[in-house]
Amino acid sequence: MEQHARILLPHSTPSPAYYECRFSVLRAPLGFQRGAELLDDDDQAIHAWIDEEGRVVSVGRAHLIAPGSDGSAADHAGPDATQCPSFGPLTNPDNRPAVQIRQMGTRQEARRKGHAARVLQSLEQAAISHFGAKIGLLQARELAIPFYQSQGWVLVDEPYSIAGIGPHRSMMKHFKT
Repeated sequence: MEQHARILLPHSTPSPAYYECRFSVLRAPLGFQRGAELLDDDDQAIHAWIDEEGRVVSVGRAHLIAPGSDGSAADHAGPDATQCPSFGPLTNPDNRPAVQIRQMGTRQEARRKGHAARVLQSLEQAAISHFGAKIGLLQARELAIPFYQSQGWVLVDEPYSIAGIGPHRSMMKHFKT
Protein backbone atom coordinates (compact mmCIF):
# COMPACT_ATOMS: atom_id res chain seq x y z
CA MET A 1 0.00 0.00 0.00
CA GLU A 2 1.49 3.31 -1.08
CA GLN A 3 1.53 5.92 1.64
CA HIS A 4 1.19 9.65 1.17
CA ALA A 5 3.54 11.96 2.98
CA ARG A 6 2.06 14.05 5.73
CA ILE A 7 2.67 17.79 5.47
CA LEU A 8 3.01 20.45 8.14
CA LEU A 9 3.03 24.07 6.98
CA PRO A 10 5.00 26.90 8.62
CA HIS A 11 4.09 28.13 12.10
CA SER A 12 3.40 24.60 13.32
CA THR A 13 5.65 22.35 15.37
CA PRO A 14 6.59 18.85 14.19
CA SER A 15 6.04 15.99 16.61
CA PRO A 16 8.75 14.51 18.84
CA ALA A 17 8.57 11.37 16.62
CA TYR A 18 9.48 13.49 13.57
CA TYR A 19 12.52 14.92 15.35
CA GLU A 20 13.50 11.49 16.68
CA CYS A 21 13.63 10.15 13.13
CA ARG A 22 15.62 13.17 11.95
CA PHE A 23 18.11 12.74 14.80
CA SER A 24 18.52 8.96 14.54
CA VAL A 25 18.98 8.99 10.75
CA LEU A 26 20.99 12.17 10.15
CA ARG A 27 22.82 13.13 13.34
CA ALA A 28 23.31 10.18 15.73
CA PRO A 29 25.32 8.08 13.20
CA LEU A 30 27.80 10.97 12.95
CA GLY A 31 28.20 11.27 16.72
CA PHE A 32 26.22 14.49 17.13
CA GLN A 33 24.48 15.22 20.42
CA ARG A 34 20.72 15.62 20.84
CA GLY A 35 19.64 19.03 19.69
CA ALA A 36 21.74 18.95 16.49
CA GLU A 37 18.61 17.81 14.63
CA LEU A 38 16.89 21.11 15.44
CA LEU A 39 17.19 24.15 13.21
CA ASP A 40 16.49 27.71 14.30
CA ASP A 41 13.99 28.25 11.48
CA ASP A 42 12.05 24.96 11.80
CA ASP A 43 8.93 26.96 12.67
CA GLN A 44 9.18 28.74 9.30
CA ALA A 45 9.61 25.56 7.24
CA ILE A 46 7.35 23.06 5.55
CA HIS A 47 7.85 19.58 7.00
CA ALA A 48 6.94 16.27 5.37
CA TRP A 49 7.17 12.72 6.69
CA ILE A 50 6.02 9.15 6.23
CA ASP A 51 4.48 7.34 9.16
CA GLU A 52 4.62 3.53 8.90
CA GLU A 53 2.59 1.63 11.48
CA GLY A 54 2.77 4.49 13.95
CA ARG A 55 6.49 5.18 13.51
CA VAL A 56 8.00 8.08 11.53
CA VAL A 57 10.36 6.45 9.03
CA SER A 58 11.19 9.23 6.53
CA VAL A 59 11.45 13.00 6.96
CA GLY A 60 12.36 16.20 5.14
CA ARG A 61 11.79 19.94 5.23
CA ALA A 62 11.78 22.94 2.90
CA HIS A 63 12.21 26.61 3.75
CA LEU A 64 11.98 29.75 1.71
CA ILE A 65 15.37 31.33 1.05
CA ALA A 66 15.00 34.97 2.05
CA PRO A 67 15.22 37.58 -0.69
CA GLY A 68 18.77 38.87 -0.84
CA SER A 69 20.14 35.76 0.90
CA ASP A 70 22.73 33.64 -0.90
CA GLY A 71 21.45 30.53 0.88
CA SER A 72 24.49 29.99 3.10
CA ALA A 73 23.55 28.82 6.59
CA ALA A 74 24.71 26.87 9.62
CA ASP A 75 24.45 23.12 9.13
CA HIS A 76 22.76 22.60 12.48
CA ALA A 77 21.75 24.39 15.65
CA GLY A 78 24.22 24.83 18.45
CA PRO A 79 27.91 25.54 18.80
CA ASP A 80 30.51 24.39 16.29
CA ALA A 81 28.05 24.29 13.38
CA THR A 82 29.74 24.44 10.01
CA GLN A 83 28.66 27.22 7.66
CA CYS A 84 27.35 25.64 4.46
CA PRO A 85 28.23 27.47 1.23
CA SER A 86 26.00 29.72 -0.81
CA PHE A 87 24.09 28.61 -3.90
CA GLY A 88 25.41 30.06 -7.18
CA PRO A 89 22.00 29.92 -8.95
CA LEU A 90 20.63 32.49 -6.51
CA THR A 91 22.63 35.21 -8.28
CA ASN A 92 20.00 35.00 -11.06
CA PRO A 93 16.90 36.96 -9.94
CA ASP A 94 14.74 34.78 -12.22
CA ASN A 95 15.35 31.91 -9.78
CA ARG A 96 13.33 33.58 -7.01
CA PRO A 97 11.38 32.68 -4.97
CA ALA A 98 13.58 29.70 -4.11
CA VAL A 99 13.40 27.07 -1.41
CA GLN A 100 16.01 24.88 0.17
CA ILE A 101 15.28 21.24 0.91
CA ARG A 102 17.08 20.09 4.06
CA GLN A 103 17.13 17.31 6.62
CA MET A 104 16.00 14.54 4.25
CA GLY A 105 16.44 11.11 5.79
CA THR A 106 14.91 7.64 5.87
CA ARG A 107 15.45 4.93 8.47
CA GLN A 108 17.62 2.08 7.20
CA GLU A 109 14.86 -0.55 7.45
CA ALA A 110 12.43 1.66 5.49
CA ARG A 111 14.69 2.43 2.53
CA ARG A 112 14.02 1.37 -1.07
CA LYS A 113 10.25 1.64 -0.58
CA GLY A 114 9.72 5.03 -2.24
CA HIS A 115 9.29 6.92 1.03
CA ALA A 116 12.01 9.50 0.35
CA ALA A 117 10.63 10.15 -3.14
CA ARG A 118 7.16 10.79 -1.69
CA VAL A 119 8.58 13.11 0.99
CA LEU A 120 10.59 15.03 -1.61
CA GLN A 121 7.69 15.31 -4.08
CA SER A 122 5.40 16.49 -1.28
CA LEU A 123 7.91 19.15 -0.24
CA GLU A 124 8.28 20.32 -3.84
CA GLN A 125 4.52 20.62 -4.35
CA ALA A 126 3.96 22.34 -0.99
CA ALA A 127 6.82 24.78 -1.74
CA ILE A 128 5.19 25.70 -5.04
CA SER A 129 1.72 26.16 -3.57
CA HIS A 130 2.71 27.79 -0.26
CA PHE A 131 5.80 29.84 -1.18
CA GLY A 132 5.32 30.21 -4.97
CA ALA A 133 8.77 28.62 -5.40
CA LYS A 134 10.30 28.59 -8.87
CA ILE A 135 13.31 26.46 -7.95
CA GLY A 136 14.54 24.20 -5.22
CA LEU A 137 18.09 23.95 -3.96
CA LEU A 138 19.71 21.40 -1.68
CA GLN A 139 23.06 20.20 -0.41
CA ALA A 140 23.30 16.46 -0.98
CA ARG A 141 25.64 14.04 0.70
CA GLU A 142 27.61 12.21 -2.00
CA LEU A 143 25.76 8.94 -1.43
CA ALA A 144 22.38 10.66 -1.96
CA ILE A 145 23.24 12.29 -5.30
CA PRO A 146 21.92 9.40 -7.47
CA PHE A 147 18.60 9.50 -5.61
CA TYR A 148 18.15 13.23 -6.20
CA GLN A 149 19.18 12.87 -9.85
CA SER A 150 16.50 10.19 -10.26
CA GLN A 151 14.00 12.80 -9.02
CA GLY A 152 15.02 15.41 -11.62
CA TRP A 153 17.60 17.36 -9.60
CA VAL A 154 20.85 18.48 -11.26
CA LEU A 155 24.30 19.22 -9.87
CA VAL A 156 25.39 22.86 -9.56
CA ASP A 157 28.45 24.51 -8.07
CA GLU A 158 31.65 22.72 -7.07
CA PRO A 159 32.08 19.84 -4.58
CA TYR A 160 32.72 20.79 -0.95
CA SER A 161 32.90 19.14 2.44
CA ILE A 162 30.82 19.92 5.52
CA ALA A 163 32.91 19.40 8.66
CA GLY A 164 31.78 16.39 10.66
CA ILE A 165 29.50 15.16 7.88
CA GLY A 166 31.55 14.79 4.71
CA PRO A 167 31.53 15.48 0.97
CA HIS A 168 28.53 17.26 -0.53
CA ARG A 169 27.30 18.71 -3.81
CA SER A 170 24.74 21.43 -4.31
CA MET A 171 21.78 20.51 -6.50
CA MET A 172 18.91 22.40 -8.12
CA LYS A 173 15.54 21.69 -9.68
CA HIS A 174 13.29 24.02 -11.68
CA PHE A 175 9.72 23.54 -10.54
CA LYS A 176 6.82 23.34 -12.94
CA THR A 177 4.36 25.95 -11.76
